[in-house]
Amino acid sequence: MIPKIHPLHETLPIHFFSTDLQPSISLSITAVQPLRVSSDPLAPSMDATDTNKEESRIGITANDDAMRTGQITPPLFPSVPALNGAASYFAETTSYLTSCFPVNSDIAPTSYDGTEVVGIKELKEPLLSSNAPPSHDVITRNSDRPQNNIAIVPSDQTSQSGISMFQGLIERVRKTVHGSSDDIGWLQRAPGMPPIEDGTERFNNILDNIMHGIHVLPNSMVYLLVPGLFSNHGPLYFTSTKATFSKMGLTCHIAKIHSEASVEKNAREIKEYIEEVYWGSKKRVLLLGHSKGGVDAAAALSMYWPDLRDKVAGLALAQSPYGGSPIASDIMREGQIGDYFNVRKLMEILICKVIKGDLQALEDLTYEKRKEFLRKHQLPKELPVVSFHTEANISPAVLATLSRVAHAELPAFTNSAATVLPVVVPLGATLAACAQLLQTRYGEKSDGLVTCRDAEVPGSVVVHPKRKLDHAWMVYSSTNDDPLEPDASQVCEALLTLVVEVGLRNKHYLSVKQE
Repeated sequence: MIPKIHPLHETLPIHFFSTDLQPSISLSITAVQPLRVSSDPLAPSMDATDTNKEESRIGITANDDAMRTGQITPPLFPSVPALNGAASYFAETTSYLTSCFPVNSDIAPTSYDGTEVVGIKELKEPLLSSNAPPSHDVITRNSDRPQNNIAIVPSDQTSQSGISMFQGLIERVRKTVHGSSDDIGWLQRAPGMPPIEDGTERFNNILDNIMHGIHVLPNSMVYLLVPGLFSNHGPLYFTSTKATFSKMGLTCHIAKIHSEASVEKNAREIKEYIEEVYWGSKKRVLLLGHSKGGVDAAAALSMYWPDLRDKVAGLALAQSPYGGSPIASDIMREGQIGDYFNVRKLMEILICKVIKGDLQALEDLTYEKRKEFLRKHQLPKELPVVSFHTEANISPAVLATLSRVAHAELPAFTNSAATVLPVVVPLGATLAACAQLLQTRYGEKSDGLVTCRDAEVPGSVVVHPKRKLDHAWMVYSSTNDDPLEPDASQVCEALLTLVVEVGLRNKHYLSVKQE
């Protein structure tokens, strides 16, 4: 007759046989049965005749050491093998990933006395739904071998942490893939922004006259060139343009600013530079800023216009991210996959430690910072402004393009003069690759760093030539420039000439309106 099994524990006779089929050992162990919560009110009760089913409910595992180390995952859906296998795989993956992060244990402390202890703890919060039945953590120990017969069901809090981590990972992936899709060209969509005017045709006419030797820039102004980001590390930045202007008898300066400083800091320095030039020459200043230099110059005129109203004749922005740059935004945006690789920290080391700059210089070019700045400071309406943007060539032939950025002086071993060699870098190939990336990812045309839409200043005269020019062409000469095409200094001269014409036209319109 089979003995009746009690709800919590019972002493079961177990016989061990030797290899010669003779009974050699007979033991009795106390089995502890965990509490079970069944959602089915019609579930059959414990049947003393079904010994196999009964033993499967006893919370004793064959290899409790493996269970403690997470190598064995308890079945989550015992009645459905397929679901149980999928759930077990998910639980094992979650446990592995969450083990990389500190997780507070949610297993209740259990004390042991006598030969058997059952520790049960209800979770205060369900795993996925508030309507789900409470789960339990069960710890059972055999009185004969208390150090080995422990079965631990992983806490639902660990599973919750794993699910939260997966959700965070998915959110990071989504944010990384989405990138700057919603920010590119936001100036064109912003309400209240003045319309732009297309000045490409007039620019081409002026440029054609310059190539035929017709120069009309007045000598009654001082021309200030404002360099962009990392210009301190390119000694040839704007040098050809300044030399060309000097040959024409025009007063031209390159603003001595720290190119890797923040926009507001450079704006203050440009304001002081303009005042110094004006009081020294009694001539109004006409500014041309390239890349971040255009943003810095525009910030100076926006923030200090009452002090500079009578000292500035106009502003030209060449390839400037006035609305922001997707490259800067994608690098500096938090909550991306790049956070796992400390991309922001690496950029901070590069800018702050290596080139002795300020990380704020790059952050000021993000869409978030540009929106914040332009809400507070906008260019004055009476200021003549021309914005110039280009599209980089992404053909395979550009991959061999090299740009001259500096000179290297070799020591002289004799009494002869030292040998000077140009320092060339593959800027053209790098910018072509960046332009291809922006075209593929966002479907936007760019010069490699700045999209065409972000370079258009609201209320300005916009110039967009058909010629394919990358971001570095305006300031660094390329080794494969076409001699039949205008060079960078001629393009800068044409832009400043257009600014002068816009200023004269605005003054004429204003005088007519007053009359």
